[in-house]
Amino acid sequence: MSVITTAPRGQAEVVERPVATRRRRRRERHQLAGWLFVSPFVVVFAAFLLAPLGYALYLSLYTKGLATGTSFAGFKNYTRAFSDPSFRKGVWFVVRFSLVLIPVQMAVSLGAALALDTLVNRFAKASRLVIFLPYAIPAVIGALMWGFLYSPTFGPLKQLLSVFNTQAPFLLSQGNVFYGLMNIVTWQWAGYYMIILYAALKGIDPSLYEAARIDGANSWQIAVRIKIPMIASAFVLILVFALIGTLQFFTEPQILGPIANGTITPDFTPNIYAYNLAFSYAQFNYASAISFSLGIVIFIAVYVFLFATRKRGSLFT
Repeated sequence: MSVITTAPRGQAEVVERPVATRRRRRRERHQLAGWLFVSPFVVVFAAFLLAPLGYALYLSLYTKGLATGTSFAGFKNYTRAFSDPSFRKGVWFVVRFSLVLIPVQMAVSLGAALALDTLVNRFAKASRLVIFLPYAIPAVIGALMWGFLYSPTFGPLKQLLSVFNTQAPFLLSQGNVFYGLMNIVTWQWAGYYMIILYAALKGIDPSLYEAARIDGANSWQIAVRIKIPMIASAFVLILVFALIGTLQFFTEPQILGPIANGTITPDFTPNIYAYNLAFSYAQFNYASAISFSLGIVIFIAVYVFLFATRKRGSLFT
């Protein structure tokens, strides 16, 4: 015969209270440890991104003159920026550049990823490395290298065409600079986008391909109807990266400006315009407003794009 005893209600509460207290303290220690691990990033993030952005925003709300000194301007600098012909010309250039460059980049990177996904020989790793290698080269060095290749006086193109008594075209001239820069950016970034797409392709279950082959699908149909739709989310991601990066176009035209014979002007892109306003003409307040105005344009462009592709895979359906 067993006897069942129960503790009084007050005693049970006394026993449960220390247990709950220990659990709460353990949870608080875990949270504190998490914040300690994250704190170095938070400090660096605040010091090198949030603080400069805050200071630039502060500068954009003021004007400075020799006679009037520093005075609060509110949104006058932003009104001036969006009515500035130089800023609007630069924005129009990067928008046109994005509309042509991004589809070319996506086609090259997608084609390379699909081709590498089908390679099973020993040259597959070497091929991935060769395609990705241009991204590992710093943008400044890459721009200088292409500037040498484009040179109509001492570049290899000049040497090659001189054999046929033909003058080499200058790919940074007024009529060719758009495509000359597009070639450089595609060369540098297509490998990076290819790696993202290739990783997404490797995440697809191979049994889907086997089922499609049993149903009679060929390699082209598998690529178009299975592979591409299933990596739509990765495709949207790199499209956002490409859109943001292209609208912020700066390094390549800035480096190639001195050899472009006046084709790349001080207001060629919005970022170059802001840079020259700040460091050539000491208009730091207006340059900050130009930078934030470009940020507004980028935010609107990315928001519209994400809104248009808010459903997964809507790019391909």
